[in-house]
Amino acid sequence: MTESNPRISRITKAVIPAAGLGTRFLPATKATPKEMLPVVDKPAIQYVVEEAVSAGLDDVLMITGRNKRPLEDHFDRNYELESALQRKGDAGRLAKVQESSDLATIHYVRQGDPRGLGHAVLCAAPHVGAEPFAVLLGDDLIDPRDPLLARMVQVQERTGGSVVALMEVAPEQIHLYGCAAVKPTEEDDVVEVTGLVEKPEPAEAPSNYAIIGRYVLNPRIFDILRTTEPGRGGEIQLTDALQQLAENHTAATTAEGGAGGPVHGVVFRGRRYDTGDRGDYLRAIVRLACEREDLGPDFRAWLRHYVTEEMQRT
Repeated sequence: MTESNPRISRITKAVIPAAGLGTRFLPATKATPKEMLPVVDKPAIQYVVEEAVSAGLDDVLMITGRNKRPLEDHFDRNYELESALQRKGDAGRLAKVQESSDLATIHYVRQGDPRGLGHAVLCAAPHVGAEPFAVLLGDDLIDPRDPLLARMVQVQERTGGSVVALMEVAPEQIHLYGCAAVKPTEEDDVVEVTGLVEKPEPAEAPSNYAIIGRYVLNPRIFDILRTTEPGRGGEIQLTDALQQLAENHTAATTAEGGAGGPVHGVVFRGRRYDTGDRGDYLRAIVRLACEREDLGPDFRAWLRHYVTEEMQRT
């Protein structure tokens, strides 16, 4: 592996920003990090780490803040609990407890001054170094049956640039997301990104392709983030830095990816669960519970009965 040719760098590192306050879920998140809120019987953050590992990224850096100690405790060993379960002969629960601590090599760094997603990613620079890396946002859970991140890694390793995850949304919803201007490629699920804008008004949006919470980034992004001025909301926006990468590539300032290479988008058409909104969080739990072999049959029967009763009342 060489720094001069990022196209042959194997991606092994994932960055998970987890410094947010979770204000939309207060008072539940007053003392509990939003990333630890359960989705059925696992905290949301564990689904994200499992996704990274399944894509071959076993070195995980979490960007944390104050009151995030439960994250570290969850992915650490709990010898007292393990010993108690072992004495009871409860092998099933013991395996579930040990699973989280055996998933990956997990590191932590604090984002002392929360200045936006771009700043959180910049905090990862000393750990990531000159390697391409992935960024996974904890509010987006991607169904493991629809492997998005692995496809993004494949595209990045071929192109040497950066890759964002895109999803088509209704035009009236685009103001909730970063939005990409794109050009088609020879691959149905891959587009070239020519520009990005953070949360545009529908009339000003260049497309209905929304950026969702998965990125695979060329390390050149760090140099750009260091000089990126605060944008929307007074925060350093990762979208603005990616826009600069796309502009650099279009201008062809240097050869062989020296300017960070192109920006591509992988268009995701699979199952995604948004846990950043209270209503969507509840819907994600219901959908995942219905699909579980151990919970689904009984839960679906109860749900049908409940819905029928509610419809009769109204």
